[in-house]
Amino acid sequence: ISGYSLVIQARDSGIPPLSSSVTVNVDISDVNDNSPVFTPANYTAVIQENKPVGTSILQLVVSDKDSFHNGPPFTFTILTGNEEEEFSLDPHGVLRSAVIFKHMVATEYVLCVQAKDSGKPQQVSHTYIQVRVIEESIHKPTAIPLEIFIVTMEDDFPGGVIGKIHATDQDVYDVLTYTLKSEQKSLFKVNNHDGKIIALGGLDNGKYILNVSVSDGRFQVPIDVVVHVEQLLQEMLQNTVTIRFDNVSPEDFVGLHMHGFRRTLRNAVLSQKQDSLHIISIQPVAGSNQLDMLFAVQMHNGGFYKPAYLIQKLANARRHLENVIRISTILEKNCSGLDCQEQHCEQSLSIDSHSLMTYSTARISFVCPRFYRNVRCMC
Repeated sequence: ISGYSLVIQARDSGIPPLSSSVTVNVDISDVNDNSPVFTPANYTAVIQENKPVGTSILQLVVSDKDSFHNGPPFTFTILTGNEEEEFSLDPHGVLRSAVIFKHMVATEYVLCVQAKDSGKPQQVSHTYIQVRVIEESIHKPTAIPLEIFIVTMEDDFPGGVIGKIHATDQDVYDVLTYTLKSEQKSLFKVNNHDGKIIALGGLDNGKYILNVSVSDGRFQVPIDVVVHVEQLLQEMLQNTVTIRFDNVSPEDFVGLHMHGFRRTLRNAVLSQKQDSLHIISIQPVAGSNQLDMLFAVQMHNGGFYKPAYLIQKLANARRHLENVIRISTILEKNCSGLDCQEQHCEQSLSIDSHSLMTYSTARISFVCPRFYRNVRCMC
């Protein structure tokens, strides 16, 4: 307990008795009676041979139960095991290599490290660090090519995480890092440590091929990353059709079914090869395990097919479509549940282009805006 606050009252013996109160604060000053504590108590670390001088091996973690002026900053010292000065320890507790290690020279080092706190008198603790020297990387990293599809309203893309590169390495202790060629950093970024791809705002319509590579420190391997950006037209939203699926997650649809279903859907609804199929969004249905896919079809002359025409096409081809994935329903009765006739029903679709949904798998990622459907009776 660092302190107490007491209220003390003095009362006299008169009639009537009179009293007065005073507050007394008692601060308990800390003495340096706790030693620093290493977490964990002892350490095991690994370094590959031929790593450059200054390579980080491990970070010491130290705490102290005393008050702040009796705790950090800590002073670290290597007491034993570093007679040849193969290691250095910086003021922040980071152990680094001071030589280029060779597996054939030595395979293991044991260091005794001391941590000293800032109190008076100072308290000390010790830990042991076992450092293993292993052979350098012999396997190249492997990475899965990634294709990313981004759907956004015209010039209204806010940016964000659009996918993640999946890479592995057979060398157990390899640490993978990801890089992007500098000339593309005005539009995209790649997280060096986990491979997440971030797009900046304002992407234009088109196809982007990213020059991404993954490295284990010895080998550098290029990764095929292709980004397709499609900007929606306002007219698309007035001519959309929704297909609803049962028992499928957005990630499973994107990773397992989207390519095949897109191809089958094109064959079902396109009247001419020059027509274009646009998947606008996929979105889970709230409170269920269903999934809605929103699409429109653009004619080669620039116009769009009406929903009624597309729904008729879908009805005729439903059996072929369900060879890819089971369809729950095609939302043609927009006013289902409302007490009005179909011809008196008005549907409006709104897109929230600043609320992006990213469905990412190892091979494919789909980024689309959230949509809202509203229906009302006009009768």
